[in-house]
This record gives sequence, structure tokens and C-alpha cells, in this order.
Amino acid sequence: MAVSTISTSFIEEFESGVHMAYQRMGSKLRNTIRNRNGVKNKTTFQKIGKGFATTKARHGAVAPMNLEHTNVNVTLEDYFAGEWVDDLDQLRINHDEMMAAQQSGAYALGRKTDDLILAAMTGTTSAHDETSNGITLAWALGLMEAFGNNNVPDDGRRYVCVGWEQWSQLMSIDQFSRAEYVGTDQLPFPGGMTAKQWLGFMWFPHSGLTGMNGSGAAGTTHRECFAYHADAVAHAIGADISSNMQYHNDKDSYFILNKMQMNSVLIDAEGVFECELKN
Repeated sequence: MAVSTISTSFIEEFESGVHMAYQRMGSKLRNTIRNRNGVKNKTTFQKIGKGFATTKARHGAVAPMNLEHTNVNVTLEDYFAGEWVDDLDQLRINHDEMMAAQQSGAYALGRKTDDLILAAMTGTTSAHDETSNGITLAWALGLMEAFGNNNVPDDGRRYVCVGWEQWSQLMSIDQFSRAEYVGTDQLPFPGGMTAKQWLGFMWFPHSGLTGMNGSGAAGTTHRECFAYHADAVAHAIGADISSNMQYHNDKDSYFILNKMQMNSVLIDAEGVFECELKN
């Protein structure tokens, strides 16, 4: 007969493992944008306008920049990832089983985190598509120009999130992947590296991007990718990932519940470009 009690120490150990798995591999995007923790139900992010320095006359007053401040609100939602386990003893004694159970919940909530961030980015009005050839050198240079023309800060916090097909296209661009252009220390190959700084952006692949048809609708021939600045998108978290277990006598099984309270919001549309790219 199954025992319906679970020690507090075991639950804490399991929850710690889920939290570590989420931090390690759960979300690719969360650490590339603005984050706010400990939010109660809703919060506000500020978009601060661009200012200019001025001169002043001797003993005269300094003219204020009169920056435009725009408030962007986000309301949190609850998200759950639950799973039934028939034999909890296997988790107690088998390290691999424990890790698999922890990772399944962490990865599910990590994917939801990225889905929320990507959904927020779709609210942008800026676009830089290449529906005929995918990523080319000319397209990448055009993206750099578009960010510059939008006065997006070139401060090392620009990112380009692409599909795996587009990552393969990048590998075929000499200026991205050959040592004579980028130096041996900047090659994208050592150690299976799948992120690279190039043209002022950190480029990386993501498996959760939406398939498109080349005309703005869902399909399979293209990929909805995003180029963005870290300050242009935000993710708010009320309760970080947590876990609980409860025995159900009618099923003679345990239900493992992982949950988070979070949501994402677009702050500055000029700092996010939606890029529909051919596969």
C-alpha cells in the first residue's frame, strides 16, 4: 500500500532541483531582457524618451530635457505544469528518475516563459523581413542600419533570436563563421557554441519560434524571428517556480505540481524588429 505522506525535506530537495533546472536550461530569453521579481498581481514599466544635452548662458538656468515618460502595465497570470507519478519511491532512490521528473516541469515552464516573451514582441510595429533568401550578409547589415536609425543603444545588449534553419544560414556567411574575418577566438564552432557576437548583436538559435508562410501567416517555409534590445521588452514575476506533491488515494499515485506567476510586456516597439525569414 502506498504511503500518503511525503517528507518536507524530500519536497524541498525536489523543488530545489526543479528551480536549478529552470535556471540552467528552462528559458533562453528571460535573461536577455528586463526582469522584475516579487511583483504583486501587476506592475508598471517605464519607457523613457531620448534626451539631448544643451548649453546655457553664464548664471543662466539649465533647460530641462523634458523626457517623455510612457508607462506600460502588465498583469500577472498563473501557469502550471503537473504530472502524475505512480511510484514516488523510484524518485527517491533513482537519481536519473528524479532528474527527469524535475526537468520536465522546469522545461515546460521555461517554454511558457519564452512563449510569453515572444508573444509580447509580436506587438512591435518594426519589421525587417527577408522572405526570398533567408539570412544574408546584406540583410544582416540592413538590420544593423535599422537599429542605428531607430537610435537603439549600441551597448552590447542587442540580440537576434533565430530558428535553427537561420542559424545554419549564418554558418554559410564567411563574415560570420570564418577565422580570417572574425578571428579564431570568435568562431561559432568551439565547444558546440550556439551563440555569437556579430555586428553588435548576440545571435542565438531558438526552437520555439513560430513557422510562417512568407506572407505573415502561419506556415512551414519561413520562421518568425526577432531582433531586440534588452530594455525594449520586460518580464515580470510574482512567484518564481515552485513545486508541490500530493498523494491521491483514488489513483494510488502522486501528483507533482510545478507553478509560476508571470507575464511579459513590450515596452518600446522601436527596439524590437519582427523578422520573417525564409527557412
